[in-house]
Amino acid sequence: MSVQFFSKLSQNYIEILDDDEYYDVTIEVGEDPNVKIFRSHMIILCHRSPFLRRALASKKKDDNNNLIHIKLSNISPEIFQIILKYLYGGIFSLNEHDILNIFKILIAADELLLQELVNYLQTYFIENKIEWLEQNFELVHRTTFKSNNLPEIQQFCIDFMAKSPEKIFKSLDFTSLPEKFLISLIKRDDLQMKEIEVWEHVLKWGLAKNQTLIPDPDTWTDENFKVMENALQNCLPLIRFYSLSSKEFLHKVRPYRKLFKQQPYENLLNSYMDPDIEPSDNNISLPRSIKIDGVIDTTIVNLNIISIISRWIDRVDFNSKFSYLRELYLPYKFVLLLRGSRDGFNPKKFHELCDNKSNTVTFIKVKGTGEILGGYNPSIWKSSGGLAQSLESFIFSFKDKDEFKDPILSRVKNMDNALYFDSYYGPSFGYSDLKLSYYGWGDDVEPFNDNQCIQNHYEKMIRDTREKFHVEDYELFQIKRK
Repeated sequence: MSVQFFSKLSQNYIEILDDDEYYDVTIEVGEDPNVKIFRSHMIILCHRSPFLRRALASKKKDDNNNLIHIKLSNISPEIFQIILKYLYGGIFSLNEHDILNIFKILIAADELLLQELVNYLQTYFIENKIEWLEQNFELVHRTTFKSNNLPEIQQFCIDFMAKSPEKIFKSLDFTSLPEKFLISLIKRDDLQMKEIEVWEHVLKWGLAKNQTLIPDPDTWTDENFKVMENALQNCLPLIRFYSLSSKEFLHKVRPYRKLFKQQPYENLLNSYMDPDIEPSDNNISLPRSIKIDGVIDTTIVNLNIISIISRWIDRVDFNSKFSYLRELYLPYKFVLLLRGSRDGFNPKKFHELCDNKSNTVTFIKVKGTGEILGGYNPSIWKSSGGLAQSLESFIFSFKDKDEFKDPILSRVKNMDNALYFDSYYGPSFGYSDLKLSYYGWGDDVEPFNDNQCIQNHYEKMIRDTREKFHVEDYELFQIKRK
C-alpha cells in the first residue's frame, strides 16, 4: 500500500521559489516600465513547460555562464507570478483571481505550452463564462486566434460570429482575421449575413492583404487581378454567388469577373441571363439559413419553402426551376389561422377559424411520406357553394421539408372551378385537384378521411398517385405584406 503526500510536497516546492541560494535561472518578465526579474530553477522549468525547456536549451548552447537569463515580454509580472506558483506546486485557485486575470492566465499558459492548465481553463470559460466571453468578444477573438492550441475558445468565437457577425465584420481588426478562421466562418450555413455582405467583406479582407491595390477594380491590371485571386483562392468557392440578385451580380460581382475561372463565371452569368438554364455545378450551396423573426410560426415548412411560395404569389422568377438557389424572398408575414395538431382535423374547425379570410396559404404534411402539399387562395373560404372562382390560385407539392429542387407548381387553368366550398370539406382546390374532406354518415366534427389529388381544373397533377392520403398535420396562414 502506498500513501501519496502530494499536499506537503507541493508546499515544499512552492517554498523553493523564495530560496535565494540554489537558483540557476533568472527570467525577465514584462515590458517597460512594468518589468520584474524572477529567480527560478532550470530542472523544474524544463520538466513543467516544453516552451521553457526549448528557451533554456537554446541559452545553454550560447552561454558559458552558470546563471542563465531569459526574457518573456508577452507576459506581465503579475500573471507570471501566478504561473510560477502553478509550475512549482501544481496549485491554481480560481477564487483568488478576477475573470480578466484568469483569461490572461489562459493566454500565458497557452504560450508556455502548459496543456493541463490550458484544458482546464478553456473548459471553465465555456461552461461558466459564456456571457463574459460575449461581452469581451473583441479581446477574446483577437488574442485566441493567434494560437493553434485553443480549439474550444476558437470554436466559441466562430459560433458567436456566425450568430452575431456584426461583432467581427464591422470591427476595426476584421481584416487581421487569419484565413483559416475566415474560411471557417463563411462556409457556415447559419452565418447570419446577406450574401452580398459576405462577398463585400471578403473583398475587403483580400484588399487588406494587398494594400498596394486601389479598391476600384476598373483600375486593376491583369497582374493585380492575379494577386487578388491568389489571396482569395480559398474563399471564392465558399461565396454563394447564385444567392445574389441580378442587380447585385451586375454591380458587385461582374466588375471582378477576372478573379474567376472562365467556365464557372460563364455558368454563373448564364444563370442570371436565363433563369431556366440548369447550373452545371451539382455542388451549389443553398442560401444561408438566416433567422428572421416574425415571418412564420410553422412546424411543417421552413423559410426556403416560404420564399419559393412568395415568389410564386408575386410572380417573381416564378417560372424558374432554380429560384430556390436565390437569396430568400420574404415580403410577407404569415399569420397562423389553424394548425391541425393544435386545433383539430375536421371541417367544422376549419370553417370556424378560416371562413371569410382572404389571401391564405395551406400546407399539408402527408402521413408516411413526408410530402408537403398545399395551395394559395387569394379569395375567401366558405362553408357552402360548391365550385367557386379564383384567378390567381395555385396548388403545389414538395418532396419533403428540406427538398426544394423539384417542387411542382400547378396554376389554375379553369378559374370558375378553382375552389370548392362545402361544410364537409376543408381547404380544397378544384373539385379534387387537392381536397381535404370527410366522407361518411357522421357529422362534421369527424376527422378528414377523404383526401386526394386528382388533376381536373389545374395545370398539373401535384402527386404521382391518385390514391387517398392521410394528414399528419396541416396549417393555414393568412399572408400580409410586411
